[in-house]
Amino acid sequence: MSKPLHDNICEDHMFASLFKKHSKDLNNFLYYKFGDALNPKDKVQDAFIKLWENCAKIAPEKAKSFLFTTANNMMLNETKHQKVVLKFKETKPKSYTHENPEFLMEESEYKLKIETALSNLTEAQRVAFLMNRSEGKRFKEISELLGISVKAVEKRIYGALKRLREDIEEL
Repeated sequence: MSKPLHDNICEDHMFASLFKKHSKDLNNFLYYKFGDALNPKDKVQDAFIKLWENCAKIAPEKAKSFLFTTANNMMLNETKHQKVVLKFKETKPKSYTHENPEFLMEESEYKLKIETALSNLTEAQRVAFLMNRSEGKRFKEISELLGISVKAVEKRIYGALKRLREDIEEL
């Protein structure tokens, strides 16, 4: 009859006693070393899961060392991962377009011209023009919203178009 040299960690009572004995100390160790940002409680649980998965291979006297080493390595891996994530956030990926650089430059210049031309309009012209062209409202709707006649709306929009044609040669 062979007598076991040590208790088996795979037994529920032995594993539970290891958890009660080391979980708080392990959590405190990880918290003091790494802070709360990397969830030390999760790493404690993960370390005990690893211990359970390898319970047949680990002697009870080596369990504490296994837990602390495993949890520490998990936190180091998480720290390394967070550094990669942070580095990726800092370096924005390049956006690739199929347009050539000349087209993109002309487009940005044209947008600037339009914005400048719109800012040169009177407020009444700009409001009526943008309500019509950007929001798609009809002259009658604009007149009701602004409390003016349809003829006044027409005059403002046509005045805005005339001014925009003068300011932007491409139109």
